[in-house]
Order: sequence, then C-alpha cells, then structure tokens
Amino acid sequence: MYKPIREPRNLLIYMKRHLITSAIPYINGIKHLGNLVGSQLPADLFARYQRAKGNEVLFLCATDEHGTPAELAAEKAGKPIAEYCDEMHTIQATLAKGFRLSFDHFGRSSSQQNHKLTQHFAAKLSERGLIKEITEKQVFSNQDQRFLPDRYIEGTCPNCGFEEARGDQCDNCTKQLQPSELINPRSTISGSTDLEERETKHLHLRQSLMKEELESWINSKSDWPILTTSIAKKWLNDGDGLQDRGITRDLNWGIPVKKGKANWPGMDGKVFYVWFDAPIEYIACAEEWFDAGKGKDWHRWWKTDKGADDVIYTQFMGKDNVPFHTLSFPATILGSGEPWKLVDYIKSFNYLNYDGGQFSTSRNRGIFMDQALEILPPDYWRWWLLSHAPESSDSEFTWENFQQTVNKDLADVLGNFVSRVTKFCRSKFGEVIPTGGVWSQNEINLVNEIEKRVTDYEGYMESKEIRKSANELRAIWACGNEYLQSAEPWSTFKSDPEASAMQIRLSLNLIKLYGVLSAPFIPDAAEKILEALNLADENWPSSIREALDSLPENAVFDVPEVMFKKITDEEREAWKKKFSGN
Repeated sequence: MYKPIREPRNLLIYMKRHLITSAIPYINGIKHLGNLVGSQLPADLFARYQRAKGNEVLFLCATDEHGTPAELAAEKAGKPIAEYCDEMHTIQATLAKGFRLSFDHFGRSSSQQNHKLTQHFAAKLSERGLIKEITEKQVFSNQDQRFLPDRYIEGTCPNCGFEEARGDQCDNCTKQLQPSELINPRSTISGSTDLEERETKHLHLRQSLMKEELESWINSKSDWPILTTSIAKKWLNDGDGLQDRGITRDLNWGIPVKKGKANWPGMDGKVFYVWFDAPIEYIACAEEWFDAGKGKDWHRWWKTDKGADDVIYTQFMGKDNVPFHTLSFPATILGSGEPWKLVDYIKSFNYLNYDGGQFSTSRNRGIFMDQALEILPPDYWRWWLLSHAPESSDSEFTWENFQQTVNKDLADVLGNFVSRVTKFCRSKFGEVIPTGGVWSQNEINLVNEIEKRVTDYEGYMESKEIRKSANELRAIWACGNEYLQSAEPWSTFKSDPEASAMQIRLSLNLIKLYGVLSAPFIPDAAEKILEALNLADENWPSSIREALDSLPENAVFDVPEVMFKKITDEEREAWKKKFSGN
C-alpha cells in the first residue's frame, strides 16, 4: 500500500517508498567497468529516477569486507587486513562519488551493526531448527598448515570443466561448490598440491528444509527477469536439488560465530561465511545510515510490523550473485520467523566483456573505475555503460563503439542541440528567453511526439528496462534536432521574427526538459543545462505540454561551454593500446 499525500483537496497523489540495494562489491581492489554496470550504476539510475518522480528512496550499498578475497588481497598488499579494508573502503567510496553514485549510505560489512545482526539471525535460525552442527572433512594444505576454504583453493569445476573454479563457486557455470569437490585442487596461497582432507566442525544452514517455501516464493515473482528466475530454479532443482550450505569458515577475519550475544560451544576461533553475513549488511547498512544521523527510523524500511509493508524493495546484481539472493538470503530472512522485508524485484545482469575477451586484473586488461575517470568525465562512461547494459545477454566494450556512441549521442545529438539553440538565440535575441509568436501545427506535432515518448520512457524506467530507457531518451533528444531542421528558425527569422522567437523559446523549453529527463543518466550534464538556464533542481514534469511552455519570457540564460568534447581517433587508439593488457 502506498502512502497518500492529500494535496490539493480531493486529489490523491501516491508517494511510493523505494528501498534500493546494489550488490556490495568485494573490498579486494578497485572494480572494473563490468562490475560497475552489473549492479551499482543501474541501481543509481533507478534511484535517481524515483527521487525525481517525487518518491521516497533509501539507496544503500557497502563494501564486502570478509572472506578469503579480503584476506588474500591484504596478504598480497603486505598490510594488516583491518588497515587494508579501511584504505580500500575509502578508495571505493571516493570512486563511487566520482561516478556520481547517489548512495544514501555507503556502509561496511565489517561494521558492528552487521556483527550484531548476523549473530542475531544465526541465533534465530538455530532456535527454529534450521542450523545443524556437523563434523566434516575439509581440504587442508600441509605446506601452508591451514584449511583452505573458498578462494584459498582453486581447481577444475566438476560440473563444466572450467580449470579456474574457486572452492565456493565456479565463475563459468555459477554452480555452488565445496572445496573438496574440485578436481586437481591447488592452494592459492602457495600453489601447493600437497593437500589432504581433515576433520573440522562447522554450522550448516538447512536450506533443504525450506525448498518448498522458497520455490513457492520464487514462482510468485512472475515479473522477474528470466535470467533471475532461471538461475534460481536451476539451483533449486538441478541434480539433488537445494542443498544445505555451510555458513562458517576457518578464517581469522570476519564476524565471530556467536548465538546472538552468547558464545557458540565448539565454534571458538571460527567466523561466519561471507555469503551469510554479506546480504545481512543490506539491513545493517540502514542501521548505519540511521546511526550516522542521515535519516530517521531505519526499521520502517526493513520491518513489516514497523511500516515496511508499503516499501517496494529492488535489488540490482550480476548473475553470479543471483543464487545467494534468491535462495540463501531469503532462507535467512524467512527462516528467522521475524517480520523482515523480502525483496520484491531482483534485476540481474549478464557480463560485460572487454574488446574480444574478459576484464583481467592480473593482466591489467580492461578499464577500471579509477582509470576511466582519469581520462574522461563520468557522464561519458555512465551513458555508454547504461545504453549498452548486459541485460538479455553479455555485452562487449570496444573502443570503436564507445567512441561512436559518445560522439553521436552526447556530442552530435544532445550537445549539438543545446549549442545551436542557445547560440542562435544569443545572436538574434540576446541571452534572454524571447517573446512573441504562437505555436503552429508543427509545434503541436512536436509536443505530441514528446508526450508519447516521455510516457514510453517513464514506462521503461519503471520496469527497469535499462537499454530501452536509454534508447527512448536518445530518441527524445533527436526530436529537438529534427524540429530545428523542419522549423528552420534561422530562415524564419528573416521573414517573421516573432515566429522565429516562438520556435527558439520552445527549443529552450525543450532544453530544460532534456535537463530534467537526462539527470538519471548523465547528472553532470543535466546540472550544467539547468545552471545555464539559471534554474535550480527541477521537478519531474506532470504535464509535458506545460513543461514546454514554462520558462518565463525575458528570463536570462547563459550559453554553456561545449558540453561534450568528441573523442578523436588518436585518443581512441592510444587508450586501446594502453588498456590492452600485459
């Protein structure tokens, strides 16, 4: 149920409440553009759009700071893990701001709030018989003198034959694995194959007991992307079906295994598995947001008995994260027996590949977030990535396509229209909104087309169809240039200055509209447009017809500088060579 705002009288305007989370990135280094477009960037697009529509939004993300990726990265950097996580959190937060990601809070899974909540959930699951203690055999490295959980061990996937599968999951087929299942396993610490299985005690989440409940819940989500539901159902039904999952690890860094505030007998020195505590950070992040003084009452976003029953919760993630968010995390939420908010919609993405291959940190192949911002402003990257989002299949970044898209869409279509209109107005009418003239059928036709396209644009944005939204916005921009070509205000001016003034006034109003509509995609450019018109943040238009006649006549404007510099062939080739890998 939505929250009604009664203003004006007898008119109900429903303000929706949107909880939006992006998959939380690992702390183990700077993320590449594929990571960015797979979760954080489309989540930001949706959050910005919903805010612009006047809805209440809580947009949360965090760094995922536990598990073997964190430990291995800290070891490689030669730093204590707590210090390493502090540094990388600051770097990732700074880069998020650089790409204009509008998080209401960017938290940390190592927070005390997440410690407390994770231990709380473990206690509740135990009370309800959904956790069992088992003694199992796990891989032990004689050379390293330690157990090898998760990413401390690699080998060949028994399902698809991928030779670099990790001990927790195969990146190629997404199958969830146990380290002991790998073929030809090796330690990622030393490379040693001198491995054996030894007994150790761990906790398992009894997901299998919840299979029917989870399946019913997933089947009720008829509007989810096929990518999301197909992966979830594959994990539910393939082979022996949904399996119980270990939720503790023999690691030094993480959330200590406790039953609420109490010690857990036999679990001394163990921590919770990263994929148990990481999704719980979504909830803890809201508490961090509240504790940081950024908002009021975090419970109303997450507890259905305290107001969250009217929240629309959307998650954004890459396809490799889907099993944990459709099965393990819901099992935790449902299994607790407490009134926590479940996700309403999961928007999942395929992979972005790089110029005929994959991004590779080790080979320095591809573009990483810090490198991208060093060579071009964020709007260039935001526009290309979102307009090529890997929704229905994998997408591929090539420098040729990037150059072509940026130059055509941003420079030739949007930037050119803004420049032509403002410069012509300055030369003939001065830097003021001109007066005089009335719309002809040509202008009415333009307004009708813009109305239809904005309706379609809003529909695609609401349904989180990222590429279709970008395509429609591009078409809206193109309407302006098409109108200029048909109206020819420079010719009209010679015979009918008032009609020319009307054409330019409409075009200036169109520029204002572009600033508002484009802000979710390219916020810096949108801000520059509105500043040139001496406007503050503008509300999303309720009437396109009114919006296109809203600038006050004789109001002053500025001619903006070149909004988008074109990428040259020389720049393209230099960057292509630079980021081609070792």
